[in-house]
Order: sequence, then C-alpha cells, then structure tokens
Amino acid sequence: MLFLVGFILAILLTIPVRLAITYCQVPQPQAILTLGGGADREEFTASFAHFDPDLKIWVSSGSPPKRAREIFHSAGIDKNRLYLDYQATDTVTNFTTLVDAFQQQQIQHLFLITSKFHMPRAKAIATVVLGSRGIAFTPVSVPSQPKESESILRIIRDVVRSILWIFTGYTGAEF
Repeated sequence: MLFLVGFILAILLTIPVRLAITYCQVPQPQAILTLGGGADREEFTASFAHFDPDLKIWVSSGSPPKRAREIFHSAGIDKNRLYLDYQATDTVTNFTTLVDAFQQQQIQHLFLITSKFHMPRAKAIATVVLGSRGIAFTPVSVPSQPKESESILRIIRDVVRSILWIFTGYTGAEF
C-alpha cells in the first residue's frame, strides 16, 4: 500500500515540473479551449479570438453546432479556426476527451476560457489532466453575474476523478 501511495505521489509531483518546463518552452498560448456552459462563453471567446487571429478555437460541449457557428460567424471568425466537440458530458470530460487531440496537433499551451465562478474547478482539473501530458494553460475568466463559487467538495471530487483518469483512462463520470 505504501508503495502504491508513493507511486501515485511521484506521478502527481511530476505535473508541476512538466508545466513549469512547458511554460518556459512555450510562453504564449497556441490555441483557445472554451468550456461549454452558455452562449456567453462562446460570445466572449469570439471577441477574445480577435486578439490573435492565428489561434485555433476549440469549444467543448457548448451551444448546439448551428448556434455556435452563428456566434463565431457573426463575430467574423473564420470557420476554419473553429473546432466544435460534443464528446464531453461534464467538466472532467471537457479535458479528457480533447487532450489527445491537443497532443496530436502539438498544442502545448492553451487559453482556457470559462465563467469566473467555474474557473477554480476548471483550473484544478486542467492542472491534473492537461498537466499530466505537459500541456500548459492560461486561464481567462468570462465575466458573469456574481454566483457562489463551486464547493471545495465538488472540486476535490473532480480532481480525484482526473487522477483516476490518469491511471485508468476512466473518468468516473457517474460519480
């Protein structure tokens, strides 16, 4: 049991090292990842994307495809920059379903866009899932109505699910 705990800790402690190396090697984000949860996130992303017209935009389980395309088209975003993905069913799977695609596209640093109230949980999950693959992220919060922050128990639950995914490939989405 002690060996197993030591092994898990060793793996998890490599994440901050991998992230630090990536931040040094790739200080500027190479793409945008927007987590679904409301058209306001996509509208914000469409405006934000004008700052760097070379960045690809990934939206994970956002608005229905037709609506999402309308938002980006209305903002003047080239459809070739946009990747809509609907595999995710929750915040953990927003990351686990796309991390392989980011690696295949050699994306090592992302802008992570989500609502302000959702960002603490998204950052915790991203640190584990993306960090385990050496993919760094720069958080960008979408201004939103004041909401209560998500509970620490919910954040811990999803961090545990993310760790489970690292070791098993299973997200525990049913939890």
